[in-house]
Amino acid sequence: MTDAPIMETQAGDAGAFKDFDLARVPSPCFVIDKAAIRRNLSILSQVGKDADVKVLLALKAFSCWSLGDLIAEYLDGTCASGLWEAKLAREKFGGELATYSAGFKADELPEILELSDHLIFNSPAQLARFAPLIEAARKWGYAPDFGLRINPEHSEGSIPKYDPCAAGSRLGTPISQLTDADIDAISGLHMHTLCEQDFLPLKRTFEAIEDKIAPWLKKLKWLNFGGGHHITRPDYQRDELVAFLKTIKQKYDIEIYLEPGEAVALDAGILVGEVLDVARNGEVDLAIMDISATCHMPDVIEAPYRPALLGEPDDGADQSKVLRLGGPSCLAGDVIGDYRFKDTPEIGQRIAFLDQAHYSMVKTNTFNGVRLPSIALWDSESDELEIIRRFPYEEFRDRLS
Repeated sequence: MTDAPIMETQAGDAGAFKDFDLARVPSPCFVIDKAAIRRNLSILSQVGKDADVKVLLALKAFSCWSLGDLIAEYLDGTCASGLWEAKLAREKFGGELATYSAGFKADELPEILELSDHLIFNSPAQLARFAPLIEAARKWGYAPDFGLRINPEHSEGSIPKYDPCAAGSRLGTPISQLTDADIDAISGLHMHTLCEQDFLPLKRTFEAIEDKIAPWLKKLKWLNFGGGHHITRPDYQRDELVAFLKTIKQKYDIEIYLEPGEAVALDAGILVGEVLDVARNGEVDLAIMDISATCHMPDVIEAPYRPALLGEPDDGADQSKVLRLGGPSCLAGDVIGDYRFKDTPEIGQRIAFLDQAHYSMVKTNTFNGVRLPSIALWDSESDELEIIRRFPYEEFRDRLS
């Protein structure tokens, strides 16, 4: 196992999945609880109403478009990271669309300009470079508002890989480099600096830069606080967030946006799999799953982090057995983690990992020809279950040549 620091899971509440029969779906399979999604959306919608701000779904974290109509009932729109997400937003989700990319391509920008309500650049230089395309869009009457992503140069992240303000970050223009001329060319500022964090890091970040950006905010139309806010987590300080947002909005007479991703799908999905084999290597007991870390949960390796296992006995439980769970691929490091079981799992036994609706689903891949998990929608309130997607061999074949 790696000696790298393990990212702590901030969620992992089984909720209604404690009573879900894992045999009801094919294996492997993502199962999304619509009732849990509605709960999260309701919380986010209420925050938006109470603070009089707009809340957008970050498609990079959760883009299950079968729920697009449901999401549109609660949120003000979506944010995209490029052309394909922007197209998906317009096709399957409602409301406003804010598009940001660290680097736009000239041949894609005309369509992005037409699709987006806000277009956010990573640097003033890129905004200037695309001036002819922007002027053409204005001529045809479909130019969006333009914004600039800033780097507050104030770090609140614990793992550099997930910290947009880490030294040498490519994300956003350092505020120390911004000029009045840069601000004159835009309508809003965007700052995305958090990762699975509560309110206080946001508050500290804004306090660190307010004096610098205050003169600019009074001239701008909007301020976008990006994502990384775990607003739907039970311990999140929502009242404090609302008061903070209302104060800024009133002080600067500015529209405010939030872009939660994980918060929309937090604790709303599981990844179901089954045991293919059990073995032992020296002192280590092993179980091979049809779930792959590298193919189905790449953040387990990239972060790294240890996803919570449904029904795992408490640490130190009497007579619990520890097994190292890994996937079927040829990658030696395709290891999900070490987990406790009351008894040695049997071949064919189903297990499930918690809080897998966000990021895991959008990051899946078919390395080694490993099958993609099916996708199921389950409503824990009505018990209605629908398999909305199965991935046949052609999905693997047709992305190659």
